[in-house]
Amino acid sequence: MLPRGASSMPPPPNPAPYFPPARVTLPSGLEILRTFSGAVICLEILFGTIVWILVASTQVPLPLLQGWVMFVAVTAWFLSIVFLSVFLFGYANRIALNWNQADFIFHGATFVFYFGAFLLQAATTSLHHFPREFNSTAHERILTGHEYNISIAASVCILCTGI
Repeated sequence: MLPRGASSMPPPPNPAPYFPPARVTLPSGLEILRTFSGAVICLEILFGTIVWILVASTQVPLPLLQGWVMFVAVTAWFLSIVFLSVFLFGYANRIALNWNQADFIFHGATFVFYFGAFLLQAATTSLHHFPREFNSTAHERILTGHEYNISIAASVCILCTGI
């Protein structure tokens, strides 16, 4: 028999062990630059700038493909600066968010977008040998030799940024 006032139901579990508060394990201030995540963000900013410059320096023979590449490069560059600024200026300590998960999602999303941009830029580069016929007598290549080299460099930089 149970003592008086006791029930056969166990007490409800304490929710604290199951839902720990969000904590920042990435440092704030200039210390973020010493972490792997900070170094990757700095490389994304650097290579994103190079991609932006390289794609813009060609005559953009296929605007639909290279327009997406430019969109990814500019957007990821801007978001990388914002994400890095959150840690540099200490806003990460004021925002209750799981920053480890946010960092993982951010880098995963930029990888997916940069890899897609790499495929489109590589497809544009691969069209170098195909002639474009402007009229019945003249044959001109889609990319000149100089633009072909720039497009290769942009493809490599996009791949480095995504990895």
